[in-house]
Amino acid sequence: MEHRLEAEVQLSGRIDPPERLGELLAPLAREAIERTVGSRGRGEMTSWSLAGDRLSLVLETEGARPHQALLALARRLGEELGRKLHIGVRSFRAPSYRVRFVVDPAPTQPITLPIPSQLVLDGTSATLELTDLSEEALRDNWMDRAVTLVLEKAKRQSYAGKEQYWSLLTASPTKEPRFQGDPTEEMLRRLWVRSGPTKGKWFLGPTAAHLLKTMERIARQEILDPLGFTEVVQPHHDSFDILLKTGHLEGLPGEFYYVTEPRTRDPAAWERFTDLVKLTRRVPEAELLKMVSPPSAVSCYAQCPTIYWWLSGRTVAQESLPLRIYDRTAISNRYESGGRHGLERVDEFHRIEPVYVGTPEQLLELRERLLERYARVFDTVLDLEWRTAWVTPFYLQQSGGVGIEDAQARIKGTIDFEAYLPYRGTREASEWLEFQNLSIVGDKYTKAFTIRGQKGELWSGCSGIGLERWLVAFLAQKGLDPDGWPEAFRRYAGTMPSEIRFL
Repeated sequence: MEHRLEAEVQLSGRIDPPERLGELLAPLAREAIERTVGSRGRGEMTSWSLAGDRLSLVLETEGARPHQALLALARRLGEELGRKLHIGVRSFRAPSYRVRFVVDPAPTQPITLPIPSQLVLDGTSATLELTDLSEEALRDNWMDRAVTLVLEKAKRQSYAGKEQYWSLLTASPTKEPRFQGDPTEEMLRRLWVRSGPTKGKWFLGPTAAHLLKTMERIARQEILDPLGFTEVVQPHHDSFDILLKTGHLEGLPGEFYYVTEPRTRDPAAWERFTDLVKLTRRVPEAELLKMVSPPSAVSCYAQCPTIYWWLSGRTVAQESLPLRIYDRTAISNRYESGGRHGLERVDEFHRIEPVYVGTPEQLLELRERLLERYARVFDTVLDLEWRTAWVTPFYLQQSGGVGIEDAQARIKGTIDFEAYLPYRGTREASEWLEFQNLSIVGDKYTKAFTIRGQKGELWSGCSGIGLERWLVAFLAQKGLDPDGWPEAFRRYAGTMPSEIRFL
């Protein structure tokens, strides 16, 4: 990479004549470049000028980044000017910061950034200029992040429209379904469920709720308890700080329900709002926006981010590894927009989230044990027709980040469990329901949250158990009449609640 940084340094006083500054500046610039660039490239201060108390200079480097040299130079310049002339460095900024780099693959569409910038593309050659960067932006490495963002957008364009890689791992025997209808439609007909008062949510009456809790009980007694998982109870809201560390906030901002807080509880401050409600019998949205703060968190998207926060900055004792915990209290909320359907694709759902942390060897062993327990449940308790598949995004397949064909290389990644839904069509032509997954994510989150072990590296993973999807997969194949349910499931379900009669 080639860099050119135009910088302005604000001094606390004037230096006359300017030559007095030149005696200090040249050797300090060489020292700063040597310290920050060193053997990783080359660099020099190509020009400088002084106008009153404002120093302008240009740093050019190849390989290493010039803003690091500017930070070192500003610090040393302040020390030397203070000692010799009693003048300090108040601040610095960059009117222009330019970098040339290679973008491979070449972008197919224009790329824009949400900050003052100009990007010129010529095939795989890119020249990016950021303008009017503050001292904070320089210290926070905005240029590095901007280059990374351009590269990410170019790669996303290259793989736009290409599907997630999917490789079949295992499949249960074909089983004759006892039901052909849409289970949600049948539950609606029987008044077991009702579409909620807000979109993407459902009210589950006594029978549906009983079956959902039955699925929860099966998951705990057949999978989590035998494998030594223990329960935690976590908050329902995920803070922005947590989601910045996990990457969810930059990757999935359109899937969250955001949380705001009242600016005050003072009834007098809310008087205009309440008066408008009383007069109009409507919600005065413009007035409401004045009375609530900007969002500071999201309603639980997945339980694992806050579990990682709980572990952050801690060292897990060797005897506690592999750590196996789960939460089942925080209700997950995910904005599905127009993709909602029945109970299997909703905005609000109930999930048990097991999270595990340990050495790579421990997690690989735990994955095999989890696969065995899931197979036992799906084969003998629910008697489902199901399959597993190794999945990875297409760009990871191409980059070699995750092994695909070599089973020995499949260390990190996700295994999806899919169930056949007869009402969708034939096994071969219809879309199966992804109703369970199991992931090992390596050190992505243990590093992000500084979670350590006493020795060696720690990995983590999770395996979200979506109870509504378990229920839909089961009812779609076995129907809603208990006579068609497997004996093992009927034992877990016990006595069904009495139906509420409506006139």
